[in-house]
Amino acid sequence: MPSASPTVKRSRARRVGESAYGALLLARVIAVWLLVLLLVGAGALAAWDSARHSVLTDGRERGTMLLADCDRTACEGPFDATGRTVVLPQPVARQEGERLAVALVPDGEGEVVRTGWAGALYGSLPLFGALLLASVVIAGGLRMARTALSVAAVAFALLAATFALWI
Repeated sequence: MPSASPTVKRSRARRVGESAYGALLLARVIAVWLLVLLLVGAGALAAWDSARHSVLTDGRERGTMLLADCDRTACEGPFDATGRTVVLPQPVARQEGERLAVALVPDGEGEVVRTGWAGALYGSLPLFGALLLASVVIAGGLRMARTALSVAAVAFALLAATFALWI
C-alpha cells in the first residue's frame, strides 16, 4: 500500500502572497465591471436626454411637418398642428417635400423631434455606441469573448435598424 506523501506547510509569506494575488485579480474584475457599468450608464443618460422627447409624447403637441427648406444640419417647415414654422435638426440630409411625424420639444423654441420607432432609435444612438464600447472592454478586460460578441451584435443590429428607419 503506497504511503501518502507528507503535506508540506507553505510559508506565511507565500500564503499572504497568494491571497494578495487573488485579491488583486478580484479587484481587477470588479474595476472592469464598474467601467462597463459607467460606460453603459453614461450612454443611457445621454440617450435619455434626446430620446425622451420622441418616446414620451404625452401632453406634447404632435403632428406632421412638411420639409420645406433643408440644409446639411436642419430642416425647416410648417408644423400641421399649429401652422408655425419649426426646425428639425438633421444629421442626414432629407428631401424637401417629405412629411414626417414629429412632436414639439417643450421650451425648444420651435424645435421638433421625430416620433415613433425612427425617433426613439435615433435618440438612443448614444446608448448603442456605449454598448459597442462596452463590448470591447468586456472582451479585453474580462476575457469574455462570447458575451462581448453578443453585446456587440445587439448594438450593431440596433444601429442598423436606426439607420434603416431614419433614412
